[in-house]
Amino acid sequence: MSVIRLLSYLPIDLGQGQYKHSTKAKQIAWENVPRARAGATALDIGCGDGYWSEMLKSKGYAVTSIDIPNDHYPNVDADAPYAHMIEMNANEKLALPGASFDIVWSTEVVEHLTGYRTTLAEIQRLLKPGGQAVLTTPNSYFWLHYFLKLFGMRNEDWQNEGHVNFFSIDDIKTFFPSLKMYGYFFYLPLMKFRISRGISLLSPSFVIIYKK
Repeated sequence: MSVIRLLSYLPIDLGQGQYKHSTKAKQIAWENVPRARAGATALDIGCGDGYWSEMLKSKGYAVTSIDIPNDHYPNVDADAPYAHMIEMNANEKLALPGASFDIVWSTEVVEHLTGYRTTLAEIQRLLKPGGQAVLTTPNSYFWLHYFLKLFGMRNEDWQNEGHVNFFSIDDIKTFFPSLKMYGYFFYLPLMKFRISRGISLLSPSFVIIYKK
């Protein structure tokens, strides 16, 4: 097994693998989802196997789950579409009414989207005033990028083959007019700490919290 293949199975978000529901970035993201008030709604963009849709339901949200059409399965996230999934292409404007969601949840999705700028604009359109978006995406320029660059490796060489976007912290800050951002350090399974400083260099992932 190659070193990069091995790294993809470690819980440092270089690849989701068997840890796709339990990476530290997703744990931090989940901590930022409040329990639902009466009538609260959530949108799960790129719902995959539906795990996070079900988690949102467990917090009391009425959840709309969207993902790519059924003919794209099996994929890296699910062997079959989530039973309650609505087929929508997140690269395009979504056929959903504006200002209709209290929470928009989207983890490890935008790096796969050729039309991610449309997606991010749609997230802002779909949030109710005071609503919150919670996203995670890889930090393509943390320390490992510079180490591997010494060996001639590009982001395309060591990240998931489905990634088409490679974001830096400056990229993330341009997408939303205001946000909170978290990451984590260190990388041993029992020693991961949430950080809000030094994210650009230290954290393999960005956790983005945006309130409209």
